[in-house]
Amino acid sequence: MRRVVVFGGAGFIGSNLSKSFLDDGTHVIVFDSLARRGSKLNIAWLRQGYDSGQLGFINDDIRNAGAVRAVVKDADAVYHLAAQVAVTTSVQDPRTDFEINALGTLNVLEGVRLSGRRPPVIFTSTNKVYGALEYLRTREGATRYEFHDLVSGVPESQPLDFHSPYGCSKGAADQYVRDYNRIYDLPTVVFRVSCIYGPRQFGDEDQGWVAHFVIASQAGLPLTIYGDGKQVRDILFVDDLVRALRLATEKIDVTAGQVFNIGGGPDNALSVWNEFSQYLAVLNERVTPVRFDAWRPGDQPCYISDIRKARQIMGWRPAVDKKNGIRRLWEWVSANRNIFHEASTHGEEHGARAAASA
Repeated sequence: MRRVVVFGGAGFIGSNLSKSFLDDGTHVIVFDSLARRGSKLNIAWLRQGYDSGQLGFINDDIRNAGAVRAVVKDADAVYHLAAQVAVTTSVQDPRTDFEINALGTLNVLEGVRLSGRRPPVIFTSTNKVYGALEYLRTREGATRYEFHDLVSGVPESQPLDFHSPYGCSKGAADQYVRDYNRIYDLPTVVFRVSCIYGPRQFGDEDQGWVAHFVIASQAGLPLTIYGDGKQVRDILFVDDLVRALRLATEKIDVTAGQVFNIGGGPDNALSVWNEFSQYLAVLNERVTPVRFDAWRPGDQPCYISDIRKARQIMGWRPAVDKKNGIRRLWEWVSANRNIFHEASTHGEEHGARAAASA
């Protein structure tokens, strides 16, 4: 049986990816510290349908190099999704952010290199490696900011400009993953992902804004919008990211050594409040109370992924449009309201103790 290791496999993206492989009969090893809110519920959800013969779970920290090396030694594919994921947390505690994101990634790469095997290693980086993009010309419209020149969005050739400790740690990891292909000939792939959303996402104010807004809207809780609400992001439903992750492995002969911007692209872009709130208004009769606060460090007025390279090389494009994706997330949250209270009272920490889940 094929053996896949998913670091951060109890997180939002990781649990969806793990479920996809489990449904195919693949042997999945989930490696997760269970530090992030909702991760304990996600591993329990995975365990409901699969026994230990197919689903293995290692409750450990990606900073533990020995544990990482042990789990990858027989892997046929490695998906590295574990991370400290919040800009605000990185500003408050940059050392822990560095140790999880940069050193943790080096542990994964070294574990694979020293194993003597060459399984594909797929890493989820972030669009934050491009920085605040202040050198790209934007214009302000009635409801959103827009790029003045980039019709298709930000390409992979955009110069890197790490901004915030989170941007630096993920950027360092991004470049290590890329360089291990060049120096050690490991088949590595980097995904610089935009805003991912969907079921199993326990979003909060620091990370996972689409889910956070939906959860708060259903609960009648107030929201804080950092900035003016016109910031634009392209959003991608998690099923489409899972499909891209799997395609990168299936087509490793052409994806190895490559960097891909993975997001919803121009067709799935919207402003984080001025336009997103209109989708909420259709789904919820109750008005969501909001207040506005200062912009966050490194926040981009406009970010849209240029996803043409992924289409050309992998044959991938988003299949779930933003309207249907937001509706599907809304329905999942509505059907699982009880678990959000459980997640908030589960005693889970947000990454200070151990590596959080992507």
